[in-house]
Amino acid sequence: MFFTFGQGYCLDLRSIKSKMLLGNFNSALTEGEALIAKDSPSPELYYLLGLCYLKVGNYLRASDVFEIVIKEFSGTKFKEEAQIGLGDAYFLRGDLQKAEINYQEVINKNPESKFKSEVYYRLSEVAFKKGDNILGQEYLKKVNDSSLYNLEIKQGSYVSPRSDSGSYYSVQVGSFSKSINASNFTDKLINEGYPAFIEEFQSPVSKIYRVKVGKFGTRKEADKLSKKLAQEGYPTKICP
Repeated sequence: MFFTFGQGYCLDLRSIKSKMLLGNFNSALTEGEALIAKDSPSPELYYLLGLCYLKVGNYLRASDVFEIVIKEFSGTKFKEEAQIGLGDAYFLRGDLQKAEINYQEVINKNPESKFKSEVYYRLSEVAFKKGDNILGQEYLKKVNDSSLYNLEIKQGSYVSPRSDSGSYYSVQVGSFSKSINASNFTDKLINEGYPAFIEEFQSPVSKIYRVKVGKFGTRKEADKLSKKLAQEGYPTKICP
């Protein structure tokens, strides 16, 4: 299956991605749904919308969108990511059985998937949630920590499922007074495979754009990422 999209469409996708990086998920959804209505949407657009729906807590709609990618764009590179996203939607809805089925589907269909570490990590979270700590540890043994930073959820969308309280740890690597500088730096980190995102902070005199990487349920996970980024020359600060 082949898809051809014009320059305008690509610019629209970039606009949606920029809104996601800034945390404007509702705005990204409005723009994305409008784009679906007027154009032949790409699997990437549907995938991005699925991520946005996860972020705003509309897990039912996220499920529907990810299923569109899985069924209608099965020959594209976004199918596996959508399968993981569908598992995340079920996990967040509390349906551990369906979450596990969708995570397992990725490994069953492609044992050498580049996302297998991400999948095993999620399977470990399902096992821990079910109270099966032995199985959870078995899955964790199959996880390659460095690859957990590669999944496009990457766009600031991935929060470790174990962080049920809504709080998380992240690693701050930059602070900017101009949004364009923060966006450019964030794009650079994403291109390097890091799940970077931007948080806005209103100081008494101006708005500050903080670039952060990762959203983790434990400080230990954030420490690992912080050390890796520091070794690559980035200034790091762990934020609760």
